[in-house]
Amino acid sequence: MPSKTSFSLPDDVRKRLQMLDEDGSPEEVQVKEKLRLVQDFLHDDAQDQLTSLEEKMKNSEISKEVYISKVKVLLGKELHLENGAHVDGVEQNGKVNGFANGSHKEEDDVNMATEQEVTETKSPAAPKWKESPTSTRVTRNSGKQPTILSMFTKVQKRKSEDLNEEDANGINEPKKEDDSEETQEEKRLKVESDEKLPEESKSKMTKPGPAAKTPPPKCPDCRQYLDDPDLKLFQGDPDNALEEPEMLTHESLSLFEANEDGFESYDHLPQHRITNFSVYDKRGHLCPFDSGLIEKNVELYFSCYVKPIYDDSPGLTSGVFARKLGPINAWWITGFDGGEKALIGFTTSFADYILMEPSEEYAPIFALMQEKIYMSKIVVEFLQKNPDVTYEDLLNKIETTVPPAGLNFNCFTEDTLLRHAQFVVEQVESYDEAGDSDEQPIIVTPCMRDLIKLAGVTLGKRRAARRQAIRHPTKIEKDSKGPTKATTTKLVCQIFDAFFADQIEQNDKDGGVKRQRCGVCEVCQSPDCGKCTACKDMIKFGGSGKSKQACKQRRCPNLAVKEAEDDENIEEDDVPAEKTKKVLQTKKKRQTQSKLAWIGEPVETVGKRHYYKKVSLNDEVLEVGDCVSVSSEDPSIPLYLARITSLWEDNNGKMFHAHWFLRGIHTVLGESSDPLELVVVDECEDMLLNYVQGKVNVMYKAPSNNWFMEGGIDVDLKVIEDDGKSFFYQFWYDTEFARFENPPKTELSEDFRFCGSCTRTKEQNEQEVPRPFEPLENEDSDNKALYALAWFKGEQFRVGDGVYLPSEAFSFSVKPASPMKRSHRKEDVDEDLYPEYYRKSSDYIKGSNLDAPEPFRVGRIKEIFCHRRSNGKADNSEVKLRLYKFYRPENTHRGVKASYHTDINQLYWSDEEVTVSMSEVLGRCQVEYAEDLNESVQDYSNGGPDRFYFLEAYSAKSKSFEDPPNHARSCVHKGKGKGKGKGKGKGKASQEPQESRTEPQTPKVPKYRTLDVFSGCGGLSEGFHQADISETLWAIEMWEPAAQAFRLNNPGTIVFTEDCNVLLKLVMSGEKTNSLGQKLPQKGDVEMLCGGPPCQGFSGMNRFNSRTYSKFKNSLVVSYLSYCDYYRPKFFLLENVRNFVSFKNSMVLKLTLRCLVRMGYQCTFGVLQAGQYGVAQTRRRAIILAAAPGEKLPRYPEPLHVFAPRACSLTVAVDERKYVSNVTRGNGGIYRTITVRDTMSDLPEIRNGAAALEISYNGEPQSWFQRQIRGTQYQPILRDHICKDMSALVEARMRHIPLAPGSDWRDLPNIEVRLKDGTMTKKLRYTHHDKKNGRSSTGALRGVCTCAGGKTCDSADRQFNTLIPWCLPHTGNRHNHWAGLYGRLEWDGFFSTTVTNPEPMGKQGRVLHPEQHRVVSVRECARSQGFPDTYRFFGNILDKHRQVGNAVPPPLSRAIGLEIKKCVLDRMKEEQATADVKQEKMEVSD
Repeated sequence: MPSKTSFSLPDDVRKRLQMLDEDGSPEEVQVKEKLRLVQDFLHDDAQDQLTSLEEKMKNSEISKEVYISKVKVLLGKELHLENGAHVDGVEQNGKVNGFANGSHKEEDDVNMATEQEVTETKSPAAPKWKESPTSTRVTRNSGKQPTILSMFTKVQKRKSEDLNEEDANGINEPKKEDDSEETQEEKRLKVESDEKLPEESKSKMTKPGPAAKTPPPKCPDCRQYLDDPDLKLFQGDPDNALEEPEMLTHESLSLFEANEDGFESYDHLPQHRITNFSVYDKRGHLCPFDSGLIEKNVELYFSCYVKPIYDDSPGLTSGVFARKLGPINAWWITGFDGGEKALIGFTTSFADYILMEPSEEYAPIFALMQEKIYMSKIVVEFLQKNPDVTYEDLLNKIETTVPPAGLNFNCFTEDTLLRHAQFVVEQVESYDEAGDSDEQPIIVTPCMRDLIKLAGVTLGKRRAARRQAIRHPTKIEKDSKGPTKATTTKLVCQIFDAFFADQIEQNDKDGGVKRQRCGVCEVCQSPDCGKCTACKDMIKFGGSGKSKQACKQRRCPNLAVKEAEDDENIEEDDVPAEKTKKVLQTKKKRQTQSKLAWIGEPVETVGKRHYYKKVSLNDEVLEVGDCVSVSSEDPSIPLYLARITSLWEDNNGKMFHAHWFLRGIHTVLGESSDPLELVVVDECEDMLLNYVQGKVNVMYKAPSNNWFMEGGIDVDLKVIEDDGKSFFYQFWYDTEFARFENPPKTELSEDFRFCGSCTRTKEQNEQEVPRPFEPLENEDSDNKALYALAWFKGEQFRVGDGVYLPSEAFSFSVKPASPMKRSHRKEDVDEDLYPEYYRKSSDYIKGSNLDAPEPFRVGRIKEIFCHRRSNGKADNSEVKLRLYKFYRPENTHRGVKASYHTDINQLYWSDEEVTVSMSEVLGRCQVEYAEDLNESVQDYSNGGPDRFYFLEAYSAKSKSFEDPPNHARSCVHKGKGKGKGKGKGKGKASQEPQESRTEPQTPKVPKYRTLDVFSGCGGLSEGFHQADISETLWAIEMWEPAAQAFRLNNPGTIVFTEDCNVLLKLVMSGEKTNSLGQKLPQKGDVEMLCGGPPCQGFSGMNRFNSRTYSKFKNSLVVSYLSYCDYYRPKFFLLENVRNFVSFKNSMVLKLTLRCLVRMGYQCTFGVLQAGQYGVAQTRRRAIILAAAPGEKLPRYPEPLHVFAPRACSLTVAVDERKYVSNVTRGNGGIYRTITVRDTMSDLPEIRNGAAALEISYNGEPQSWFQRQIRGTQYQPILRDHICKDMSALVEARMRHIPLAPGSDWRDLPNIEVRLKDGTMTKKLRYTHHDKKNGRSSTGALRGVCTCAGGKTCDSADRQFNTLIPWCLPHTGNRHNHWAGLYGRLEWDGFFSTTVTNPEPMGKQGRVLHPEQHRVVSVRECARSQGFPDTYRFFGNILDKHRQVGNAVPPPLSRAIGLEIKKCVLDRMKEEQATADVKQEKMEVSD
């Protein structure tokens, strides 16, 4: 084709054209006038086209509008060529030579969301192209727009010198910031990619080692393996296919913008649709265009069938075949046409092309592209509505989403998500960028953080290189179903506001939190944009410099994610804390110059001490009982405050005894406390009177008589006025366990020396020392004094009682066949077959019980004695016990297997004896011979804790079991039931003569009317019901399936399926029923309140600022506290994740306790491990307990079962001080640990995807746990033994995980296998040197991505459909080798924390059955939580998993319930005793 020369216009014609553009006359007039002006200057072929158009209009083949539209385009093109492709001033207005954009149907297709404000993104490769806000454009380096001449003489060669030529032309409008960043970015990428190859080859050459295996060769362009069977070559073009310039001027395309409804113009580049396309590199390899090749300046070409823009049928009609179009300068996405399919386009130097259907050979590659775009749409929409979901929830969403018709794939799997993770995360990043700066970005949600870690995503990777996200025109609606604004009582609201007003003011003073940056990611290294609000405030951009915020474009994504991570992973020490001895901090005090004089005579003289009642200090009278301040040596410490409990003079001078108060700020409440509130503590000392600074007023604030009905009313937050000398107190405080309790009733004795603190401390110390009583006549021995009983730790021990001792107190003569700590590592592993096995270097197996301690030893007291001194007197300082040893089943020669079938409270009598010191005793228990019981063993065992029985005696010598000897049996009735004193009401023997006397002392505990908020399916309530302490009359649960499950199990409960805030508002406004007519509990109805408020909303935020504060203030924790304030129940329990006590520097914990203290509740907090209360699962939970005034504050239950020590670190550090719950026995337990075998070995075998809701048990229960969990009623039907159906690839992986303990993904073989869907997997290729792990013993490489050698990741390295998931070796070095993913449970081990959705690559990856190739079933998970088999769940399989995973294990709440019950019993006994005393007094006075 002959080349055209460009035509030129005289200056006057140009000016006239310019004026036309600016005068705004109607379009038709403009077109005609322009045509008249330039007609004589047009090329011949343009003249011909005009003539043919006129003909067509005359013959009515086209309408007048279409004619005008086509003429307009033709003129636009011709004038554009005349300008030599320079953008003249006219065009900078975003109009083409005066034609404003019309709008017609096609525009909606291509540029979705025209209703949104249209932003312009200049493609560097092309001049301007209007893009909707929904477009993403990825470009190569910027090339100069060619002239028509260059188009036809040669296809333009693209050199890096062209990069900034546009700027050099100087005619272009000032380039946008993005573009210059883009160019720099690309230069950098290009340089990087040029450097990469030689470096890599160098490292390969220099690497010594065994026969070093080199990776297979890759294509230098498209980076695909040349030996990959999936590598396809382009099959060639049809003979009639045209080159790009020729094709663009073909008659079927050259005038194309026609549509009957109107017209439209794209500035300079023509636009076409293409179908039947294939994309390939210059070697002809078909390759994806979205894997970063274009950005790295790799030349990609495409062949296709080109159609006019208005033709949207994908058939091969009305167009032309084209060959080797390109190279592609940019590819872009412009949103979803009609919602499901994204429009994708290419830009070459000559035109824009919108993709329709790929060719048959290219379809599989293109399907992945569509898949990832659609995937990112699902993820962004899902997380936008549900920011608190877990990674497992996202998987569930993806696996249950049906892909839209017309996309070439039928389902999404986890593999799909991980394959496209980089792209998905980039979309999330760009979505966040476009959001409000005060919205919490989606990128820091727990779910995204897990995905980023697992898939090894590089953050901020392309922010500098391109950006406008796929903003989905399907406008994402905020999910309105979430909780509403918190309904709070005045009191709760005031506490929060008062505290936060100071905090936020402080933050604002400090100028907000300064954004830090990681400094290494591309975002950190890019320049400030100069346009965002943060930049505009910077001094260098002419701002004030006050806000000190980083450029919004440069908000470091790594840091945001890391911050959120840190907040969640509050690491605890692995070792259980040793019991800390209470150390009193010595107060460094300052003496003052003062005038001192006694008033009156001494009231008493003891030894050299003369006691007085009053003293005058600097003319102020002080008397016993007054409170004083003492100043500290350190001026920054506030005054110490104390009560004077006695005054005297001796050799040291004028003295007083100070009983100290502690300021609120020095309790766990810290800065959240009321500045005027003090607490009573058991600390006191003698000191000189001249330390006293002056008198202060400390009043006791007693709860009012109408306390229970005062909830929710307006109160003044201030308790007393602050005059600098007045304080108040409500509680006694235990500094070790952080317990706020009612202050002890101080008996003001006549004694001027009485100090409550001294008395209690003395009592405490006395209890720590065993004391013998009731000496027995003992003729046999001169060196031993025998006794009938002894007191120790407030309990009475008699001969014949059972006692607990630590496991090291004595050993057994049988060495049990204990499981040896064997190393599970195999030495002779074929590293080529198992390339990841080397990662298993540690012998520690997650979920293993090898380190679990032994339970307490049990003995029966034969004698209580003390040795006699030489003078014949007994040495009472050390009390000894002679014991009979009891064997547990696992201590006999039968070993651990024996314990599996027997009851956990069954022992064997033995005649072996041992002598121990009484100070080792840990507690008392009851051990009975089963034949002597008046009730069934089951009833006896369920009658209370600490009850054991034996049926046989064991002889270690003969390794035989026989009937117990008579003395073992006759002991049973000795000395039972006497002197229970301060014992814990245990050991009720049935045949006691005292029975009649002790019976009335054990009153029946009433069941408390309970409201369970955030009840889920009812785990917390179930445990309380088992403890017989409560009846749940009301429950609130917003999620319908869980609410239904609660109803199924508690038919008598009113379950409200609505927002707790709405309900509280109704009650507070005086309503009696809700909208459904359900009766609402009224003030005074609720005696116990329990619940676990979800707190994801603020858990991932590090410090409080004004935004996160408002989120917390509106959180469900605050609503829940308001429930407590309004209803004022007798007992309150808040359950939450372990980190609840650490969120926000423990601020959430402090404010929760602060609210309870201000309401008048006694309260405390602790962390409990569910595994210690009878489930085979590690689950640490924070529990806050509160009791109303007049009740006793419960203690935390002592552990029942021993458990793996690593999981029992339960200390909580608050303000650098460590707190423990009151548990005294540490990690010990009275029973052995419960294992996976105990939990589920009796369940029938099922397959992956088993869905039968009811099946038969097919067998008897095997273990004690199974007998308990199945219940006493005969149940032939097993429900919910169903498991998730995993994809074919996941199923194949599960099948290849060995059955040995500790097996996980690292044991997978690197082989090809045929999946159940008929497809084949691939082998994982190791292609890079791994800096950290070197090579294998066979010389093979170990890296799967460039990052293994310390460079940045290369998306071309990703591999899919492999048995060993590529992402795990990719990021394993950073994440503890992903130990446990695809992990099997171990029969003798325990479950990881039961999650809401078992996924082999989820947070808890150990979810495979120990022997079967499947994930655990719903029923197995329910058992790991301790739910009885009769417990019902509701909904589909994922609903059921979620109900189980979110629940509180009933055995844990049962243990807490029993502690509450104990407190109620104690209070009732005390009240009974007081009533009896009064009765006696009245009788006497009569």
